Amino acid sequence: MRRQVMGDEFVDRALGNATDFTQPLQDFVNEHAWGGVWNREGLPLKTRSLITLATLTALKCPQELKGHVRGALNNGCSVEEIREALLHCAVYAGVPAAIDAFRAAQEVIDSYDA
Repeated sequence: MRRQVMGDEFVDRALGNATDFTQPLQDFVNEHAWGGVWNREGLPLKTRSLITLATLTALKCPQELKGHVRGALNNGCSVEEIREALLHCAVYAGVPAAIDAFRAAQEVIDSYDA
């Protein structure tokens, strides 16, 4: 599932950069996020991507958000849907968090299939 959403390049880089110290985190993420939550029935991948973008915006995690913007595009989210999800977050998570998210998303959108 991780490769399907995030793409081979992202996953290969994440796994290739793992160290003895960070490998347990990679294992945890693969098992619980990608092997568990992302594989559950009940929500389409597109919806899961938008929820993830909103969560990462609220948590002020623009670097992680970049990978998930690409994942959202891979899952069929339109640029408009991504923009609206981030704008919605501005009301609930704050404008500064949304500004960071918009900047990160724009960087990915500009380079997606460029």
